Amino acid sequence: MGEKSTLGWIPDFSLGWSDFQAESNPAIFEDSHSVIKYRFTWTVNSDKIDDDIVFLIENISLFVEFHPLLSWVRSSEANDSLLGHQQGNFDLAELVKRENLIKLQEKFYKRHFSTRGQNEEQQKQFAKEDSGKMINKEVEKLQNIFDEKSLKYQNETNHGKNVDVQSKYDLIFKQLRS
Repeated sequence: MGEKSTLGWIPDFSLGWSDFQAESNPAIFEDSHSVIKYRFTWTVNSDKIDDDIVFLIENISLFVEFHPLLSWVRSSEANDSLLGHQQGNFDLAELVKRENLIKLQEKFYKRHFSTRGQNEEQQKQFAKEDSGKMINKEVEKLQNIFDEKSLKYQNETNHGKNVDVQSKYDLIFKQLRS
């Protein structure tokens, strides 16, 4: 199983058509489709204030991931221009991440959150579970922001066919890689 289930966004990596491994869908208008999601990691620490266990969230990291097994292209339509457009969608996800990561971190950092549980060990376990749910809720909002911006990108560029508008986006995306 040499196939990767996800590809993380990094500045010196560009998608290739071999990364689009799902079967194309003849019922869909698009010539290609990218599935891009956010993944996060974090650290949760507990503290005892008076007799209460509270938790703190730290070290939130956010990653942009392309999903090859869910992404596809119509082989008859695969060309460099369309591939560049799909790379732009991946780059757009990274841009949205960078624009929102600090806000996401500030929502949680340097704050105490109460936890549930009948004893200290349960409270620490619930702190881990609850903190993950809290962060996930915010990452879902970020995913929605990306989905909206991606739809706008698709429409404004006419799926990469509007060369002038695509070029303007490409200049923005190029700055991510420098």
